[in-house]
Amino acid sequence: MNILDQIIEHKRKEVDERKSLFPVKLLEQSIYFKTPSVSMKKYLLREDKSGIIAEIKRKSPSKGMINPYVSIERTSIGYMQAGAAALSILTDKQFFGGSSEDLKIARHYNFCPILRKDFVVDEYQIIEAKAIGADAILLIAAALDPSRVKELNAFAHSLGLEVLFEVHKEEELYKEVIDQVDMVGVNNRDLKTFEVDITISKRLSSLIPHHVVKVSESGISDPATIIELKQFGYKGFLMGESFMKHSRPEKAAGSFIKELKRIEDKISA
Repeated sequence: MNILDQIIEHKRKEVDERKSLFPVKLLEQSIYFKTPSVSMKKYLLREDKSGIIAEIKRKSPSKGMINPYVSIERTSIGYMQAGAAALSILTDKQFFGGSSEDLKIARHYNFCPILRKDFVVDEYQIIEAKAIGADAILLIAAALDPSRVKELNAFAHSLGLEVLFEVHKEEELYKEVIDQVDMVGVNNRDLKTFEVDITISKRLSSLIPHHVVKVSESGISDPATIIELKQFGYKGFLMGESFMKHSRPEKAAGSFIKELKRIEDKISA
């Protein structure tokens, strides 16, 4: 059983447990449930933003512990002050060391789009995402068949949430799905082996319709890479490990975004 299979198997058990602990009726009483969502898609297209979706994660199956004592408050605020376009918060506890509470804290201190980064297999998790203050969810092609993606996407939209649909290979670019989701993310990391190859984003870019907002995920550590990916039509760049490996992730993000802007200004001069 590969890593992704292990995660999905555990996630289904976890969801069943959470359903009994936190019934839907309880989740629907959240102050965020009727609050309009902030559009991540629109923020990624804003000229005054970097396009960077800055991620908070404590650990990963491939790297182990990365930053177990990160301050969600300080880091999330710092990310946005640095010029990030959106936040991505890992809420999976077993494999990534996150929690729903992490996202609640980020929501409390920030008015910006927040992606709930988790492995969605059930509508319950989408209700939960809305209840904890998320604006967007992730649906992963490698973990769901096309018909299930369409169902979960429609359900997310019914709650006012946007959907980032993640693919890793050409076979996952289901046309019936691409036409309905808000954003398509190309994960440069293979979720079954956790190997990273940035050329995957370049290779798949031409296969994604021009009207779709494209996001490149994982393996980005150099501003020059973002400059290059923009030439392939990417508007969003999900970065976590590159920032999180520093004791002050928000400062690393600030330095990165300043250097990115310096290069872009030089190119446009």
